[in-house]
Amino acid sequence: MKNCCFTGHRIIKITPELVQRLRDTIINLIKQGVTDFYDGGAIGFDTIAAETVIGLKDEYPDIKLHMLLPCPSDEQIKGWNKSQIARYERILNAADRVTMVSKHYTRDCMKQRNERLVELANCCICYCNNSRSGTGQTVRMALDKGIDVINLSG
Repeated sequence: MKNCCFTGHRIIKITPELVQRLRDTIINLIKQGVTDFYDGGAIGFDTIAAETVIGLKDEYPDIKLHMLLPCPSDEQIKGWNKSQIARYERILNAADRVTMVSKHYTRDCMKQRNERLVELANCCICYCNNSRSGTGQTVRMALDKGIDVINLSG
């Protein structure tokens, strides 16, 4: 079984081209035997990655979406708008599995979530154009582990 994780910035310009590149990349990995996709549940790139996997489930019924949350949903979504919360809830309802790294929000629960994402993955699809970020840190962890990193940021 091959696994892929997603990591990306929360604030990105989501274009039809980016969504198509993400979809094509996921399909290519599925054709190479990737069946399990791990997503951290953040707004931005994580959201479109999860929605893309969900959208491919009819065509590829063997794939699974695992939501690996840093903390309980009610704590993670603080400060999100209604649209972001609605998308998040639809994703969680469609996911094959939802787990939390921490029982409560802590200073390092996001880092723990990112470490776990990389630990579970054989490859990583990212949107990273700032190495001084949580996404950049996650990409470095993936590279240190020696797994393939596919960066869709440019």
